[in-house]
Amino acid sequence: MADLHELPKFEDRWTHLYLEHGGLDKDKEGLVFRQGEGRTLIPIDQLSLVMLGPGTSITQQAAKALAGNNCLMCFVGEEGVKMYAFGTGGTHSAHRLLRQAELYASAEQRELVARRMYLKRFPSPIAADVTIQQLRGMEGARVRKTYEQMALEHGVKWEGRDYDQSSWYTADPLNRALSSANSCLYSLCHAAILSAGYSPAIGFIHTGKVLSFVYDVADLYKTEVTIPVAFRTVSESTEHVERRTRLACRDVFKQTKLIRRILPDISEVLDARDDVGERADELEGRAISLADRAQGWGFPWKSDGQNTG
Repeated sequence: MADLHELPKFEDRWTHLYLEHGGLDKDKEGLVFRQGEGRTLIPIDQLSLVMLGPGTSITQQAAKALAGNNCLMCFVGEEGVKMYAFGTGGTHSAHRLLRQAELYASAEQRELVARRMYLKRFPSPIAADVTIQQLRGMEGARVRKTYEQMALEHGVKWEGRDYDQSSWYTADPLNRALSSANSCLYSLCHAAILSAGYSPAIGFIHTGKVLSFVYDVADLYKTEVTIPVAFRTVSESTEHVERRTRLACRDVFKQTKLIRRILPDISEVLDARDDVGERADELEGRAISLADRAQGWGFPWKSDGQNTG
């Protein structure tokens, strides 16, 4: 089995790779994506996330190689705007998961994490006596103001967030662009979370969903990244907004070095120590404490035989 310490750090990898209408296989050179007579080599050790779209198949050996290289694999809808299923991360340790669960199990600690998540989104310091309920209201106002500012800046009509996953094309181009951008962001955050050994389901603001923690982490970046991308894309044209938004996200993820920020930001909001040098007996004690308490309660890429960026 590959030593994960020898693999590229998550922050040094491509953000995500989108494939559709072809077959992903393993060969002696790594991964290869086949479409008819076309054959495209893929550098497996540089990937953080592979999104398999419609008409895509994958062999067992390819799936095994992705897992061995700590790369998340997920099955998505057309243009990557809906996730159906996903694989597991490649970490061999559960200590980050235990830390996350320990924080969630304590109502006091859970609120402190949620508070840190809210405070990280505001550019100016917030008074210490502001309640979590007030922070929720302030965050809602901040996001609404961002939508309004983006609409004015890009000359786009904004009628509010309206998205029905079961009826995609009933939404206007701007809402579809926002959903497409958020889908790319969710996928990248999801890959980072699994790469580090956290659970995507144990959220602190969002709860009760299999991707609650993914939504928590992604919300740290939406007003900075995905909302501006969506408004700018639609202001340029309302044609093919999903694909153009996905490609624009690739560029902005790279420009903002987002992939380098996610794991340090997670550590910050969880108030987690660096795991290097952490003793096994400390982790064991943490697990016992948690058990006692429980008793009481890429690059986006469209494959057509050529790399389109």
